[in-house]
Amino acid sequence: MSSVSLSFITLADVCSSEWGYADHNGPDHWHEFYPIAKGDNQSPIELHTKDINHDPSLKAWTASYDPGSAKTILNNGRTCRVVFDDTYDRSMLRGGPLTAPYRLRQFHLHWGSSDDHGSEHTVDGVKYAAELHLVHWNPKYNTYGGALKQPDGIAVVGVFLKIGREKGEFQLFLDALDKIKTKGKEAPFTNFDPSCLFPTCRDYWTYRGSFTTPPCEECIVWLLLKEPITVSSDQVAKLRSLFSSAENEPPVPLVRNWRPPQPLKGRVVRASFK
Repeated sequence: MSSVSLSFITLADVCSSEWGYADHNGPDHWHEFYPIAKGDNQSPIELHTKDINHDPSLKAWTASYDPGSAKTILNNGRTCRVVFDDTYDRSMLRGGPLTAPYRLRQFHLHWGSSDDHGSEHTVDGVKYAAELHLVHWNPKYNTYGGALKQPDGIAVVGVFLKIGREKGEFQLFLDALDKIKTKGKEAPFTNFDPSCLFPTCRDYWTYRGSFTTPPCEECIVWLLLKEPITVSSDQVAKLRSLFSSAENEPPVPLVRNWRPPQPLKGRVVRASFK
């Protein structure tokens, strides 16, 4: 490559293509390119329930999602993501610890190489098989990019997945993975209401944190649901059938995409329940 073309490659380009979950570019190295990854409000965290107090001021939360706002599903080499139309107030999250309604932008999952781990948050040492993140942003900041710069710009609902009997609603999503086996693949994914993936119980823990992937911006109000949803071992295995490599590259299975818990650094976790 000539020096001329090299001058157009920024540090951000190098970083964005290089971070991952392997030993050489995994979470232990993220702070080298993204210093905030060692900040004071990083996610995920370990939840020690005996240290978490019920906050009676925390309200119930509601999600009203328009199934027609689901647009596409994609494999970005690090996870599978479903993208929603967030150009207006179409699929919204309200209540809970939030002071305004937030728009659903996307959801994605984190999982491990086997059923005994894969979630990013852990509860009293328990690791779940996977963790679903529904990412919403506060439209008072006008753009998603603007919201990323605000401490209350983003709200993420986290749902744990535990192994048990098969969940039919989850299969609708899993069946679409066959169209996006390799990195860079995208396919239409429409008429899906992700609230079918919520547990019956809406109790939650909440705290201030960050994205669990670089750049690890500290802009998230987390709502972590206490009750996991149950899916089958075969269903989680379907996630591991994806590849983190592109179609024209040697196949690399996508079997681990979780960040370990980060230091709490004095933050307070609150519970909506006793």
